[in-house]
Parts: sequence; structure tokens; C-alpha cells
Amino acid sequence: MILVVLGTQDKDFSRLLKAVEKEIRKGTIQDKVVVQAGQTHYESDCMEIFDLLPAPEFEKLMDEADLIITHGGAGTILSAIKKGKKVIAAARLAKYGEHHNDHQKQIIGEFSKQGYILELQDFHKLGKMIEKSKSFRPKKFVSNTKSMIKLLENYIDNTDHISWYNRYYSVLVYLFFGGCATFLNIASFLFLRKIQLSLILSNIIAWIVAFLFAFVSNKYFVFKSKKRGTKMFMKESISFLLARLFSFFVDMGMIYCMVEVLTINEFFSKIIINIIVIILNYVFSKKFVFRT
Repeated sequence: MILVVLGTQDKDFSRLLKAVEKEIRKGTIQDKVVVQAGQTHYESDCMEIFDLLPAPEFEKLMDEADLIITHGGAGTILSAIKKGKKVIAAARLAKYGEHHNDHQKQIIGEFSKQGYILELQDFHKLGKMIEKSKSFRPKKFVSNTKSMIKLLENYIDNTDHISWYNRYYSVLVYLFFGGCATFLNIASFLFLRKIQLSLILSNIIAWIVAFLFAFVSNKYFVFKSKKRGTKMFMKESISFLLARLFSFFVDMGMIYCMVEVLTINEFFSKIIINIIVIILNYVFSKKFVFRT
């Protein structure tokens, strides 16, 4: 059995899965292939693909695997070589949008240079690398190797920086587009009220305008979803719609309570409600729809 591990980064790494699937269809790979894809969304009828597996199941698969094909995450590589597994590692590269920098090349290069793993640089040569792995004898891992400790310290520094960058960047971009959606919502609402549409109808139409803008901006600019194909697009669209319908009912309930029951100013109420809705929508989009 071959285990493919893509880590938990928020960037797509389907480039590696495409290379693996190509070798399966060519017949180079005849073993069962199990994939822990993380945030990479990929469909295939010749691989068993999971997003994230519970730790015990993942450990069991790693124990059973004859070969592990992985990205350049130090955690996965260390776990595999400590078990004496044969590992082929391929770096996520910034030029393909798979990471923010190319530090995984450094990690893989160091492990490879010391004889622990095989490094895959040219994805077209994955088949040859798999053949090479059959005779490859990985070096036994020594945990107190000075250069490895230094490498892991650099890795931790890099990933901590990237983690804060990702969080900071996505929130800022979301707030910008969320602010634009809020402006459209409020502007539409006030315009429709000015032409004397009812409170509820004005709120519904304003919500639809903001919803369409939010879907496009969230998908392509905030979370940069790379799902492709009609089926995946529809699945994502429906999930987004359901999440937004929930926040819509929150919006409707609050506008009614604040304006009709508590007689609070409409404009002030709309601003307060939209702040709450922006927070709800960010959580839903990040955790349940685009999962980035």
C-alpha cells in the first residue's frame, strides 16, 4: 500500500496527486493508494482520498504503508523515517501557489542529502522514482543529529511566520470585501426603503445583492478556492448558500426585533446587525464552505 500525505497547509497541492494518478493509470503503480489530502480538494476513482484522518487511523496507515509519498512537511517526514519507511518527498512551490515560499525544498534537500528519503523534483519522473524506491535503503534516523535540529528550528520559525501571515492576510482581505458587501447591503436597503418598499422586502433584496457579491469575492479573492468542475462548484455554492441562509435568518430576526419591537433607528440597527453577520459569515466560509 502507498500512502500519500499532503499536510494541512491551506494551499492546494493537486499537482502531486495528478502525478500519482498518472502513474496508476500507466500501470507503474499497482498497489492500493490512500491519500490524506488535507485542504487539497481532488476527486479520483483510483485512489482512496480522505481530508484528515484521526491520529490512530493515520498512524496505522503509516505503519502498513510500503511507501510514503509526501509533501515537504518536516512532521510527516520525521514520523515516516522514524518508522524506517521509504519516503519520496516533493516540495510545495511558491510559483504554483502551493506555499508562500520554497522552504520545503530546503527541508527535503537536507533529509535527502543525509540519505533518509528520496527527493522528487521532476513530477514527470515519479514512475522512475517509485522504481528506485524499491531498492532504496533509508538511513536509520538519529534524532540528535545537529544539522537536523538546526533544520527543524528553521522550519518552526518559517511555519510560525507563515501561519501568522495566513491568518492576518485572510482576515484583512475578508474584512475589505466584507465591508464592500456590507456597503452594498446597506445602500440597497436604504434605497429600497426610500422608494417605499416594505421593511422585509427591502431587507431580502439587499441580502440577495450582498450574497452574490460575497460568493464571488470569497471564492476567488479571499479564500482562493481552486475547486473545479460543475459538481464541485455546485457543492460549494450550496454550502455557501446554506451558511448564508442561516446568517440571513439571524439578520431578519434581529432587524425585526431591533426596529419593530425595540424601535431602534433603522440605519443604526442595520450597521450593528451587519457587523455580527460579517463575523458569522467569515467563520462559516472558512470552516465549512471553502475550508481554508
